[in-house]
Amino acid sequence: MLEGRSVLVAGAGVTGKSVVPVLRELGAHVTVTDGNADRLAQLQGLGAELVPELSEPPPGTALVVTSPGWRPTSPLLAAAAAAGIEVIGDVELAWRVGQLRERPPSWLAITGTNGKTTTVGMLESMLRAGGVDAVACGNVGYAVLDAVRAGHAVLAVELSSFQLHWSSTVAPDASVVLNLAEDHIDWHGSMVEYAAAKGRVHERSRVVVHNADDPWSTRIAEEHAPGGARRVGFRLDTPYAGELGLVEDLLVDRAFVADPATSAEELATVADVRPAGPHNIANALAAAALARAHGVGPEAVLRGLREYRPAPHRAQEIAEVSGVRYVNDSKATNPHAAAGSLHSHESIVWIAGGQLKGASVDELVASIAGRLRGVVLLGVDSPVIAAAVARHAPDVPVNRLRPGDHEPMTAAVDAASAMARPGDVVLLAPAAASLDMFRDYGERGDAFAAAVRVLAGGAAGAADDGS
Repeated sequence: MLEGRSVLVAGAGVTGKSVVPVLRELGAHVTVTDGNADRLAQLQGLGAELVPELSEPPPGTALVVTSPGWRPTSPLLAAAAAAGIEVIGDVELAWRVGQLRERPPSWLAITGTNGKTTTVGMLESMLRAGGVDAVACGNVGYAVLDAVRAGHAVLAVELSSFQLHWSSTVAPDASVVLNLAEDHIDWHGSMVEYAAAKGRVHERSRVVVHNADDPWSTRIAEEHAPGGARRVGFRLDTPYAGELGLVEDLLVDRAFVADPATSAEELATVADVRPAGPHNIANALAAAALARAHGVGPEAVLRGLREYRPAPHRAQEIAEVSGVRYVNDSKATNPHAAAGSLHSHESIVWIAGGQLKGASVDELVASIAGRLRGVVLLGVDSPVIAAAVARHAPDVPVNRLRPGDHEPMTAAVDAASAMARPGDVVLLAPAAASLDMFRDYGERGDAFAAAVRVLAGGAAGAADDGS
């Protein structure tokens, strides 16, 4: 495929480390460039030429493989496009490498603004419960190239809009866009372009799954499903023929049954879905649709849901202190994700803030105003959230932490604890990215959990003292 050809790898981070060995195995002459000299140096010994800060591809370059975060407008990628050089990402490369195998792996692809990692995890669990050699990979943290090289039969692939932008021939057996809300507009340029990138997941798919409760998911399926693809919807209500849905507390399938017009298959109950909440029931239905598209039976769907364990920082209950539950949903890095978590609880002290990336929070705050006991804000865009609370929930007390506060998450948890009453939930659902204050959402969630454990230890000590 690439024997003797020159390939440029743009980016020496996680993608570069995964891509270079594969390209070398394929016989390519590899050059890697990156603006970070230290990161570039970490690839020494892999057989690639390392050149810092290239602004155009070297003469003779036949292909550019880019890290997904690089924008199409970056000088290097723009120069490659102008020269007619194909630019792809690691996901597209993984697809092409997989097609070289005698038995290429089946891809079940998941994208959307929120819920991707939870859905991929649920799907992996269902597939394995059905005896399938499957692995969750892609944007979930295990590089899809590594999964292909490991020889797994089925890949449950989480795909970001960045990864999809750089993919051109990926053809999943089944695909889903879970939902769509404002996110990464600064990268894509507009909501329409963001939706178009997500829609690439469907363009060569055999079974196109969409969220019937989400207008964007439905629209993307209508616009991007190829001719001849099977369309399957899911909804948090009684499903129509050809859909999965919810009947009272039962998750049911009216798509992958002998006669969708007259029959339905019970898959699980609402109590089998963890974490709880309507958004995760939707995630479970999406995962079930993909598993059923692959031929997994209802018993395996149920067993997979029951055996699934949520990843950290996703609606993770840390402790209960003096009748107040403390929940870490640091992965809620945009308003749409935070909404799912906030609507899962009745009385909340909300810890929020960070980088909104231009997203509006007015609709979110208006929808959960009646659930708020109090709000604690931190981060660069806390004034934006404070203004929204003032407009839509003027009677709710707000504590805005000062930028200079020492250990801000400890201060946030202490402030939230002071507002909370027994029966409340103190919920970290920031509705914003974390990079203004933390390395990533994981570090932010860890800081919250550590502060809660300190609080719990103090409460236990006070009880032991009889105070």
